[in-house]
Amino acid sequence: MKFSPILIACVLLAAPAFALVPINQEKKINDTLRSGFIADAIADNCPTMEPRKLRALNELLKLRDYALSQGYTAAEVRAFVESKSEKARGKAEAAAWLKSKGAVPGQTAAYCAVGEAEIARGSLVGFLLRSTK
Repeated sequence: MKFSPILIACVLLAAPAFALVPINQEKKINDTLRSGFIADAIADNCPTMEPRKLRALNELLKLRDYALSQGYTAAEVRAFVESKSEKARGKAEAAAWLKSKGAVPGQTAAYCAVGEAEIARGSLVGFLLRSTK
């Protein structure tokens, strides 16, 4: 049985397109970026925690590759990463997560405790931090 090019074109055009969720709603992308914001906040607020900058850069590169492989364009990825409102949202989500773990501004020991716990747990947050204790 032969299929005509016109029939194939009609079927392809009638098939629903795979729509991507907006990049700021993609779970893996947002979870990874939130972990980065959390690690940054811990490093900024705990004198015995340092960011692992090369690991963070590597995670960002992997995340960019993931986003591109999912069908997001380089321009979409760049716009999302550079967006001031998205950075503010990510930092707010990180602050809420930290608060849920007992770390609030002005309580250095609490940030350090969360950082040490994340390192011990082997989470992405912990992976992005180094304890100098």
